[in-house]
Amino acid sequence: MGDKNSKSDNKYDYGRSEYYYNRELSWLAFNNRVLGEARDKEIPLFERIKFLSITASNLDEFFMVRVASLKDMVNAGYTKKDIAGMTPAEQLEGVNRATHELVGLQYLVYNKSLLPLLAQNGLAVVESHEELTKKDCAFVDRYFQDYVYPVLTPMAVDSSRPFPLIRNKSLNLGALVSRKTVKSRRHLFNKKSVQGKELEFATVQVPSVLPRIIQLPEAADGTKRVILLEQIIERNMDKLFLNYNIECSFPFRIMRNADFSFDEDETEDLLKEIEKQLKKRQWGQAIRLEVEEGIDRRLLDIIRKELMIDERDIYSIPGPLDLTFLMKMYGMEGFEHLKYSPYTPQPVPEIEADDDIFERIREQDILLHHPYQTFAPVVDFIKQAAKDPRVLAIKQTLYRVSGNSPIIAALAQAAENGKQVTVLVELKARFDEENNIVWAKKLEQAGCHVIYGLVGLKTHCKITLVVRREEEGIRRYVHLGTGNYNDATAKLYTDLGILTCNEAIGEDATAVFNMLSGYSEPLGWNHLALAPLWLKDRFLYLINREKENAVEKRPARIVAKMNSLCDPDVIRALYEAAAKGVKIQLIVRGICCLRTGVEGTNDNIEVRSIVGNFLEHARIFYFENAGDPELYMASADWMPRNLERRVEILFPVLNADLKEKVWHVLEVQLSDTCKSQFLQADGSYRKAENRTDGKEKNAVNAQELFCREYVSLAAKKEKAGQQARTFKPEYNQAIQN
Repeated sequence: MGDKNSKSDNKYDYGRSEYYYNRELSWLAFNNRVLGEARDKEIPLFERIKFLSITASNLDEFFMVRVASLKDMVNAGYTKKDIAGMTPAEQLEGVNRATHELVGLQYLVYNKSLLPLLAQNGLAVVESHEELTKKDCAFVDRYFQDYVYPVLTPMAVDSSRPFPLIRNKSLNLGALVSRKTVKSRRHLFNKKSVQGKELEFATVQVPSVLPRIIQLPEAADGTKRVILLEQIIERNMDKLFLNYNIECSFPFRIMRNADFSFDEDETEDLLKEIEKQLKKRQWGQAIRLEVEEGIDRRLLDIIRKELMIDERDIYSIPGPLDLTFLMKMYGMEGFEHLKYSPYTPQPVPEIEADDDIFERIREQDILLHHPYQTFAPVVDFIKQAAKDPRVLAIKQTLYRVSGNSPIIAALAQAAENGKQVTVLVELKARFDEENNIVWAKKLEQAGCHVIYGLVGLKTHCKITLVVRREEEGIRRYVHLGTGNYNDATAKLYTDLGILTCNEAIGEDATAVFNMLSGYSEPLGWNHLALAPLWLKDRFLYLINREKENAVEKRPARIVAKMNSLCDPDVIRALYEAAAKGVKIQLIVRGICCLRTGVEGTNDNIEVRSIVGNFLEHARIFYFENAGDPELYMASADWMPRNLERRVEILFPVLNADLKEKVWHVLEVQLSDTCKSQFLQADGSYRKAENRTDGKEKNAVNAQELFCREYVSLAAKKEKAGQQARTFKPEYNQAIQN
């Protein structure tokens, strides 16, 4: 590991807190950039509502994990400062302030921009059941009676029925009710007397098993109209509490602490322990309460008191709670003209549909670039290995997989076919634990050897090893990637992978799985570098080598693309390298705790974030190396958790043609003029001064350019009628075209 107390050879102390941003506030700034896509008038309308939905989903997870962790620290009296010099209490205060601002902006965009535009384009959202016509009322009342009423469970609160357990993230309607026939009653729970009425609290959960968006009869002008399920339930609340008058009713939603921990050393069965912890997730401490703006204060006080919510953790929402419903609206038919044209991942030129994939890999290393290229070769790699009589063993790590994973099915088939199949299923992949438990059990039933990783560490690396008997002897085929073995997200996340039968990498791959499944720690590595034991030192060495080259007046440059950057040792090393003249260009999608414009660095560090239609997920690292460039890809970001608390893999790009392709990925992103936002010295992000909206002749939208390139490549290959074996991107020509 890097020495955090090492002395810098620079006159500036780059360990000082003012040289770092707080991680949580940086994440909120990232979510603001996502919200910026919802505000961008150049983006199709339905894409904008999709981005607004994503900001809401992001915020939910942020609260359940990061804010929950801060609250735990504050409650435990933990006062240690972070790298930016903030205590947990100070961080929590800053997060609350920034989140209230973010939520306010979310609903400003929703109410003032998106709703009017949707109506103008033939989709009207009925905001309140009070706006319904007589015909509409008859429709929603019948819908309620036929489909909703049988599912609901109204819950009253009194001395015999305590305040119900409100599930995490569930949408609920809370109400104050009074008996129609007032009788003397004693010991009512939460009873209040108002103008002679005895008020009681009641609630009903809006069922998640039913669609939240209900389409109303089409208007005479052809406008499609929708209403939200909670509005239909609120209109019919009197049918749920027949002997009561509904004095008021309002929706509310809570967020709970969903971050569980346990002592793995004391756990006899990790799978059973995680199953037990998952059941507790729904009932963790309430940390955030969303209520509809204008809620009756008496009702709010009851909810707040019972859930033990601080006033600062209450969010008064001027619109529908939980904007993730917009993703369902995005899927409505009839509005394709308001979305981006769907992109079809293109075939990989080196692999035909019916090819023997092992023969193709023996010919050359193969680079895969998702989602621009299809994920099918990765699936076919496992499928062919499962059926091939020459294949002896398959070993793979799984962190997140899709709900109906073809890879799981292929691994199970391989075991049934008598192959030696070893699968590491990471049970601690947050919010995928339940899904991974299901797959782990299925694989075990099929005869696979399933392991759950190393105690105290998450296994986050993405690697597959296929051992095959051939005429020349045993040959090992390896897939290494920056993203998960998830065929669904491979259509949405930008990732890179390599298929190779390089002998040295094959030896390293074997060592990786021996280390994961047993106690074997290799004496050394040929090409791979693994966290948590070797990877951080490798990165620090590569950064410091560039610094030394700069001092010696040799070519020195670093270009690094990742999701997050918050490791203090790496950031300090980057500052020191920049101070010695190393030009550093960082493409960091999300969290960035590094500051730009830091004294002594001579503006040698540039940080950009690209937020586009696809989620930027690849990790690529370029080091100039005195004119002999080295390129690496990895499963890891520059974060302490990746470098010190996870099993991660850094792998080199060795093949010259592949190097050129990977460099092209970085080159295009560094030239993006449409989606790049640059980190400023004050912590804000701004569009480039030469920012274009994509209409100018020389505009570069990196993601769109990649789409065009791969479509063009596939078309040329098809036209030529023969398999293309090489691809050298004509960068300048591509921009001109």
